[in-house]
Amino acid sequence: MSSSERTSVRTLLARDGFSELGDADRLLTELADLVGIAREDLLVGADRAADPDAALESLVRVARRDPAAVGSALRRVGATLWLLLGASSGFGDFYLRHPAELAHVRAGEALPTADELRAELLEAVEADAEGFAATGEERAWVALRVRYRRLLARIAAYDLGATDAVAVLADVAAALADAAGAALEASLCVARTRVASGGAGTGLFPRDQVAQARLAIIGMGKTGARELNYVSDVDVIFVGGGTDALVDEIGESRVIDIATRLAVQTMRGISGMEIEPPLWEVDANLRPEGKQGALVRSLDSHLSYYERWAKSWEFQALLKARPLAGDRMLGEAYVAAVQPKVWTSGARENFVDSVQRMRERVTEHIPAADVPYQLKLGPGGIRDIEFTVQLLQLVHGLSDDAIRQPGTLDALDALVAEGYIGRGDAATFAHDYRVLRVLEHRVQLRDLRRTHLMPSQPDGLRVLARASGLADSGPGVWELWEGIKREVREIHVRLFYRPLLSAVASLSSDEHQLSTEQAHDRLAAIGFRDPAGALRHIGALTGGLSRKATIQRHLMPVMIRWFADGVDPDYGLLAFRRISERLGDTPWFLRMLRDSSGAAERLTRVLSGSRYIGELMEWIPESVAWLDSDELLRPRGGVLLQEEARAIQARHGTVVEAMRAVRALRRRELLRLAFGAVVGTLTIDELAAGLTTVSEVTIQATLRAVRREIVPPEDAALDFSVIAMGRFGGGELGFGSDADVLYVYEPNGVDPQRAHELALQLVAGIRTYSEDHRVPFDLDADLRPEGRNGPLVRSLDSYAEYYRRWSLSWEAQALLRARGVAGSVKLIDRFIALADDVRYPAEVKLQDLREIKRIKARVENERLPQGADRTRHLKLGPGGLSDVEWLVQLLQHAHAHRIPALRTTSTLDALEAAREAGLVPDAAAERLRDAWRLASRLRSANTLLSGKTSDVLPVDRGKLDGIGRLLEYPPRSATLVEEEWLRTARRARRAFEKLFYG
Repeated sequence: MSSSERTSVRTLLARDGFSELGDADRLLTELADLVGIAREDLLVGADRAADPDAALESLVRVARRDPAAVGSALRRVGATLWLLLGASSGFGDFYLRHPAELAHVRAGEALPTADELRAELLEAVEADAEGFAATGEERAWVALRVRYRRLLARIAAYDLGATDAVAVLADVAAALADAAGAALEASLCVARTRVASGGAGTGLFPRDQVAQARLAIIGMGKTGARELNYVSDVDVIFVGGGTDALVDEIGESRVIDIATRLAVQTMRGISGMEIEPPLWEVDANLRPEGKQGALVRSLDSHLSYYERWAKSWEFQALLKARPLAGDRMLGEAYVAAVQPKVWTSGARENFVDSVQRMRERVTEHIPAADVPYQLKLGPGGIRDIEFTVQLLQLVHGLSDDAIRQPGTLDALDALVAEGYIGRGDAATFAHDYRVLRVLEHRVQLRDLRRTHLMPSQPDGLRVLARASGLADSGPGVWELWEGIKREVREIHVRLFYRPLLSAVASLSSDEHQLSTEQAHDRLAAIGFRDPAGALRHIGALTGGLSRKATIQRHLMPVMIRWFADGVDPDYGLLAFRRISERLGDTPWFLRMLRDSSGAAERLTRVLSGSRYIGELMEWIPESVAWLDSDELLRPRGGVLLQEEARAIQARHGTVVEAMRAVRALRRRELLRLAFGAVVGTLTIDELAAGLTTVSEVTIQATLRAVRREIVPPEDAALDFSVIAMGRFGGGELGFGSDADVLYVYEPNGVDPQRAHELALQLVAGIRTYSEDHRVPFDLDADLRPEGRNGPLVRSLDSYAEYYRRWSLSWEAQALLRARGVAGSVKLIDRFIALADDVRYPAEVKLQDLREIKRIKARVENERLPQGADRTRHLKLGPGGLSDVEWLVQLLQHAHAHRIPALRTTSTLDALEAAREAGLVPDAAAERLRDAWRLASRLRSANTLLSGKTSDVLPVDRGKLDGIGRLLEYPPRSATLVEEEWLRTARRARRAFEKLFYG
């Protein structure tokens, strides 16, 4: 052959997928000579081989031993041989041992049925009608193993020849499981002959006793579920027994001895070392007591063990149990007896935790070097899918027999149909499970050995890609594997660890379904004050045949318990019904509650604990989605809110439309902050800052919208600003706090009278358009000069004149928390400079300080509501907010000129500065700070609980307990809340009196 011809040949070989071109060329010539077939004819079908080099090598090896057998097979089914041997050098080894088996390779054969498989393998051992083999010699087992591999090759040829390996995976896995069952049946026939004294083996028992002995082989795991691999341990449990006559004759223990001998010999026929290699390991370690337990037990002995000693994992293993071989009636009796125990195991104490921990232990025991390659056991692998499906089945299967399916794919379909898992997640799991199983099958076919590892070398990945048809290249199949791992792991973690599973598993058996006859009393017992009303809400939520109603029926038993754990379960359930109705058939809502890591429990908590939240959620029901993410419960920054508010105004042409959208923005962000406060993702400082930011953005947006409507272009030079005062100025707002403000303007060339009129219109517009009847927003201007009797708005010059000539000490005190929040920055800067001169005077008159103290005493006596208990008033009572704030402001007014750190609008920052300056002792500062924080938290909690603003700590024990729950006290902590406030307030009051009046 010329060099050009050789180059052309090698090009053709490369095109067909050969990689070792020189060796391939040489071996192809040798094969052609051995079998008498032209080279070009030999290559027909080679391009479909996963590894044509390996296939060619196997063909040559077998042909050197029996060229006629190889030649005949190549002429009949050459393409099928390339396909089979290109995917499996293990079959090459088989045909090397038994070249005559090539005659049984067929092209285009369907999968063998279970009956075909059984008949073939029983024929191989020459079984008779009584279940005995014609011979008990080792050659019977050899015949069994050879015939089994013949059938295995038929299954593999069908699998490899399919246009879509993923689509046929379930049928192939079922055929493999049926083949395993048939092999065990045939091996049991040989075992009977060997155990019987009349057989050719070393028998121990008379034939008639062996014939009357009963042995049921129960398939477990993938075998039981008919989803077996090519090469896998076959998990079994042996159940022994005998006819009544046999038991009467020799006793039950002797019967079990016979059954045990049969089991041992059956296992040996499959797994023992003979001339023909073992098929697979028969693993009986799932039996009671595992390796330490008896290999065979009677049915009663099994049931006694499961009743008294079995662990949770043993019931999980029994989920897939089915009669596989041997005595069918005994096997069916065993499965029927253990199934009720399987489906009640989910109610065992800590069942969910034990299953979750078992999955984690499996992962922990994988060698570190294998983790990235583990198709079965690693994170994102087959076990993640199987454990998730099984846990869902075992938890919900107690009350729903529709999901009691042994197979993973069938179980997924049932879980979707019954609403326990979303269609999207189930579809992803089902597809990924099939793909992972195809990959597992292909890596096992390569050498016909048990492995679950992805190839680590490029050549192995290339072959896997070609064998599976799932990717065009080695890197492509690895990328597919990595993507599936991430996808599977994300769904597994979300579903496998969701709190709803543990909650459902902990329900008593009669709680899974709420019957009308018992539900009323149960609801009353667990804390519902109106059980009849609760039943109506439950009926409205769960009635009907829709998927929505189905999911609600699954959620309701658990959510009812969570509502009952809350402060006001009746209101919580009512609010949940309203939100569910508002969201209608929105697909994500119930899916999120079912599948999320805690949204359902959080929702019950916020609805039963806060009317403020419940009322807002009716207007913003989509906010339920935030409960699934801690990040969405964080306050949004002022810059982001400003950008959104400006975008709103750009979209809306009129102030009415713009302000409707701004009010919606404010409600939304208040609800977000309320969620964060109740579920505990926000501190009191973060909450105050968030509420302050929302108020600032609302005022800024309102001013922009109103100014655009009121101030004409010719008067655009008018400067106007809003100054925050009080707790608003200090950035210390709580739920229900007023926003204290001052309004200031500067004409800047606009006619003074005109400027004043426009400023009044701006104030009126701000007050009008910021009003929100759903969540009131009170802009309180009572801290302005002259209080309620003074003008609502002044020019900067007017403020300067007033403070220079008539300012009272309380007005200077009020300015201590003045801070610009909206309008002209230049004007704000000038106003703050003016305020600094007033609030931080170089010299403080003693009479001014006395006046502040006098006014404080007067406020305590005159502003408390009539009949109110002074000790319970969080703002004006002893040790309340007013005490801390007035003391701090007194110190600021007296010392801020010489101590710059006191020049802050924040009460706590100023208190800390006073402590560092030695104006307040450490102990006193700590007591004052604790009282201020606790009072702030109690005020906000009171508003969240009731939806109404109040400065008085309730007397009602239920409300006190509700406030305590919001502040993360344990249930029934009304007395604890009350005592803590009174104690904290007393200590703060003593510190206040000593420092303020001393």
